[in-house]
Order: sequence, then structure tokens, then C-alpha cells
Amino acid sequence: MRVLLVEDNPAMQQEMARTIGAIPGGRVVQVADAADTAIDWLDANPEGWDLAIVDLFLATGHGFQVLRRCKRRGPHQRAVVVSNYTRAPVADYARQAGADRFFDKSLELDALVQYCKGFGDTLARSG
Repeated sequence: MRVLLVEDNPAMQQEMARTIGAIPGGRVVQVADAADTAIDWLDANPEGWDLAIVDLFLATGHGFQVLRRCKRRGPHQRAVVVSNYTRAPVADYARQAGADRFFDKSLELDALVQYCKGFGDTLARSG
């Protein structure tokens, strides 16, 4: 499972990369701390990722821009949001922008890991 990690906090980048790397077959292929960096990478590597993990508040730009770009994806690719900003309208807007799931960064990191494991298993079985 090839992961695009869009997160501007260096400590969270390291923790999430370590966690993804501990999942069988999981590896972070790109880290971006800004929306334009992530979008440029997605444009250059449309088939180079399986899962985009996107924070909403970035160094520049916002995760909604990245999610809208992720809408142009293959059927095997997924995008999820991990954010501390979890009010219901935000989660709904993230789904409308292209997120498959929304995780609370403070409370649901274990659920994110389980999602990643399940998604990685699905990819391994299909390919």
C-alpha cells in the first residue's frame, strides 16, 4: 500500500510514517506539507499511490484542495482525512470534496490504523 501523506506537522509526519511502515506492505511514497506540493505530486504520479492521508490545515493551502484533486483517481485508490477539526459540517464537506473516511486526529488514530490495515489487505488480495 503506497501512501501519500499530506501533513504539515513534522512530529505527526514521523509518527504516521512509522505507523504506516509497520503495516505489512505499507510505505509512505511521498510526504507533503502544503496543498500545492501534494497536488503537483499527484499530477506527476497519478498511479503512484493507493491511499492519500490528508490533514485539513497545511503549511499553505488546505486539505480540501488536495481532496478535490484526489477525486480524479482509479477505482483502487482512496483518500482519507485526519484532522483535529471535526465539527460535523467539516466532515461532510470533506466527504463531498472526495474523502472516503474522516478520522479525528486526537481520538481515532487507532481506527485509522485499522482502516489502513484493512485497505492494505484488500489491495494485497486484489493484486
